[in-house]
Amino acid sequence: MGAMARRGDQLREHILWTAKEVFLELGFERASMDEVASRASTSKRSLYAHFENKEKLFLAVIDLVRGLFLARIREPSAYSAKPVEALVMFCARYLEAMLYESSVQMLRVSMAQAARFPEGAAKYHEVMFTEVGALLSDYLKTTFQLSARASSDAAQRLLGQILFPVFPRALLGLEVLVKSFDEHALSESIELRPVRKAVSELLASLPRK
Repeated sequence: MGAMARRGDQLREHILWTAKEVFLELGFERASMDEVASRASTSKRSLYAHFENKEKLFLAVIDLVRGLFLARIREPSAYSAKPVEALVMFCARYLEAMLYESSVQMLRVSMAQAARFPEGAAKYHEVMFTEVGALLSDYLKTTFQLSARASSDAAQRLLGQILFPVFPRALLGLEVLVKSFDEHALSESIELRPVRKAVSELLASLPRK
């Protein structure tokens, strides 16, 4: 039973990674369960045993992407014991993850389906904005002894500054996207100077206890 279950989990994972590529390449409408089964070298019966329809498969792919996204950025305290450095590196990693080519492509696929498929769009928004905002807010609250409201406002302000105008430009195809991700080093295309400026301005604006 152990071997069977493990094979089942491995197959599910393999199907998800394959489906991710199919959705990125073809978009939700043109992607088909036939295509996913064929590229994953598995039967349609086996595919449907794991995912009952294309919508469920798409939501599962979003969950996969969501896990990858959060694993990439970690949390501010993982970067440095010094708050300024921790915030700068966390925000730079976040911007890099947002500009990562497959993140942008997947977000475009989700946006194209938002009206018909709001659950997928909501999940995307949750991981890219809500969850990251909560990580940042918790760190600011603990590190600078802020109220929940002040830390949440500060986190939203900082993320807005980090993302604008680069991220909307990237969504519209006007920025060069990050092609590969190295867990040990930041992409050369991410400029730290504006990130440092946004962090120092935010810290200067925090209420002093």
